[in-house]
Amino acid sequence: MQNISSRILGGVSTIVVSVYLCASLTCGAAAQTAAPSNSPAISAPDAATLKAAREVIVQMQGDRATTLNSMAAPMAGMMQQLGIKEPDRAQVIVQEVVLPTLTAHYDELLDVQARSLASVLAKEDLKAIGTFYASPPGKRFAAAQPQLAQVQMSGMTQWMSGVMPEIQTKVMQAVKAHGWAPGSKTR
Repeated sequence: MQNISSRILGGVSTIVVSVYLCASLTCGAAAQTAAPSNSPAISAPDAATLKAAREVIVQMQGDRATTLNSMAAPMAGMMQQLGIKEPDRAQVIVQEVVLPTLTAHYDELLDVQARSLASVLAKEDLKAIGTFYASPPGKRFAAAQPQLAQVQMSGMTQWMSGVMPEIQTKVMQAVKAHGWAPGSKTR
């Protein structure tokens, strides 16, 4: 039981990172298109910019419960990878522990995302993005976020599975080239 607990606790960071990635994938795309690389750096955000960023993040995320509940199945899968092999038990852990904890701290995540967004976009850009999210297509886009996050996570997993053998091979080659392999003298 101690081993399962250790793996679960160790996997909490994986879940948090997954939640953040799911919640912010489209946020990153919006930031990239709204702030070209040749634009001047934006200084620490003021209160009005933070407020505009928070409003955009809330609009982007859509319904909180729907967003979090859409992650239940992937989280149950993670629990199984962490040692709770029975699917029904993994789901119980997600429903009784993971989702309530994430729900209790969801505003903190929104604040982190808002600060991030406000640090790279001007208040005027944030207001324009907010206008988009208030429009019918923007509302549909926000409503699609949970499903989009699942599809993106699945695609990222498939992509990583495809490139992982190449990375492993190249890492081993680099380790050997640097003389870091077991029994080798370090350069």
